[in-house]
Amino acid sequence: FKQQNNKSMTSSEPIRLRKRLLKDGRQTLYLDLYHNGKREYEYLKLYLIPEKSRADKETNKQTMKLAEAIKAKRIVDYQNGKFGFHQPEHNIRFFDYYSAMCEKRKGAPESRGNWGNWYSCYKHLKIYEKNEDITFDDITPEWVQGFKDYLENDAKAWSPRYERELEYHPLSRNSKLSYFNKLRACIHQALADGVISDNPLRGVDNFKAEESKRMYLTIDEIKAITAADCPAPGVKRAFLFSCLTGLRRSDIMKMTWSEVHKQGDYTRIIFKQKKTSGQEYIDITPQAAELLGERRNPTDLVFNDFLTASATNHAIKVWMLRAGITKEITFHCARHTFAVMMLDIGTDIYTVSKLLGHRELSTTRIYAKVLDKTKQAAVMNIPDIGLKKEP
Repeated sequence: FKQQNNKSMTSSEPIRLRKRLLKDGRQTLYLDLYHNGKREYEYLKLYLIPEKSRADKETNKQTMKLAEAIKAKRIVDYQNGKFGFHQPEHNIRFFDYYSAMCEKRKGAPESRGNWGNWYSCYKHLKIYEKNEDITFDDITPEWVQGFKDYLENDAKAWSPRYERELEYHPLSRNSKLSYFNKLRACIHQALADGVISDNPLRGVDNFKAEESKRMYLTIDEIKAITAADCPAPGVKRAFLFSCLTGLRRSDIMKMTWSEVHKQGDYTRIIFKQKKTSGQEYIDITPQAAELLGERRNPTDLVFNDFLTASATNHAIKVWMLRAGITKEITFHCARHTFAVMMLDIGTDIYTVSKLLGHRELSTTRIYAKVLDKTKQAAVMNIPDIGLKKEP
């Protein structure tokens, strides 16, 4: 990592905004301050991404805008004798700062999946606060509480596709929690960056998460759908593969033959999770290996006949009805099915957690709650109360 050569600074420009190239192709932005023969650097935790599209250029434009705003405030502090890098920056515009955080996630492959939530929250913030020039001086506990009240009572689901709210779709409890957490993350980052010194979240309670329903298929139901015809054979193959491996749709979609390895009697999938970027090593059963089909070139997709998400779930709905199953099943339910099946056959929860690629064991415990054999055994011990069957 080579820093740019520093030219001598004059009193007219005591602080300069500089860039440094990183290994992943991004450029990190930092401030270079020279005072009384000493040089200090402040890394802004802002990054420019390689410009491969118009969207990338817009992302970098917003990032530079925020960096220049921080630099301007640093110069004012310097001229006022406030030498140092940790003076609160209350006059930085809130939406510039939030937008830069949002766009940074769009540019980073490991967090791109979360960008949609950041972007939707940004749109809700713009609906709640009409003044685009508000600064962090305006972000008070009352303002934060007001945004929470807006999410609770007035907000409707935001559609990135149509760039508008969906009038008849109020936010779910977990969407409210997700969007409020984005604002919380922005404020916590502003505290860490020295943009603010007082925490406006103090005294404002967060939303409580709503426990989501985990729909799954039983082994008998898996046998039924295996025997039934699906209007999209590629969907059937991928869904059954997920039932037998627990892999997410996103990981199955991108799987190439270079990730499929034969090791003795086992077939092993070595891949990086799209959602978490975690490196995974999963041994699969002969049945699952059969669903892979014939090996092709290393760069070829294993499952190359995927439909869109909505078309996939429509095909699954028709398929389930043909198998006599009326549950509301989506593709992700295959992953739930695998988790519950593993627990049902006696696999310990730690192993199930590793098979699913969970980072936290608490995530896997949700499935243990779905299938609690202790509760099943307990209710079966209820004595016969003498009910007679109707003739």
